[in-house]
This record gives sequence, C-alpha cells and structure tokens, in this order.
Amino acid sequence: MTDTPPPDCLLTLAVPSALEEDLLDLLRSQPRLTPGFTLVPAQGMGAHIHLAASMEQVQGRARRVLVQLVLRQVQIEPLIALLRQAFPTPQIAYWATPLLAFGRLGELA
Repeated sequence: MTDTPPPDCLLTLAVPSALEEDLLDLLRSQPRLTPGFTLVPAQGMGAHIHLAASMEQVQGRARRVLVQLVLRQVQIEPLIALLRQAFPTPQIAYWATPLLAFGRLGELA
C-alpha cells in the first residue's frame, strides 16, 4: 500500500498532429508529474481549428491526438503551466473532468 492519494481528475489535451511528438517527449521527461498517459487519435472541427494540410482543408477537419492523463487535481495547474510555457499556442486545447473511479483489474507485476 502507498500513502499516495488516488487520482481524482482526468486531464485531456487535444493536440495537433504536428506537435504530438514534441509534446510526448515533454510528458515523458516529467515522470513524477505525468507517470503515464493514453493516446487516442481524433479529428478536430470548429472555428478555432487551424487546417494545415490540404486534405484537412478539403475535409474541414484537422488531425489531432487526445492525450489523457489520470491525475490528482493538484497536479493539473503545474502541468498546464509547464505545457503553456513549452507550447504557447491556441491550437492545443485542454479540459479536466472529475474522475469517479480509477483502478486496475489485476495486480501489477
């Protein structure tokens, strides 16, 4: 057993494909702040979406990756500050939602 409080938030980052690897490198460099995350391919649509590639302009939607992190709420502000400093772009959106439960279906080896 650990004394670490359980995670209580899900932070989602919507990241343009062009920034994906740089953002993942930054997250991997912060193992205490971001011990793990999940990537989900996505497409973004809307007034504030930048359509960089020709195919995106034709389709009217931009390739994105959703990066999901299960965290404690107190970790979100420092992580967002770090990301904002490294990636000062309006093309990365984020949102945090309450996490009702988190666990694993088996024991870690």
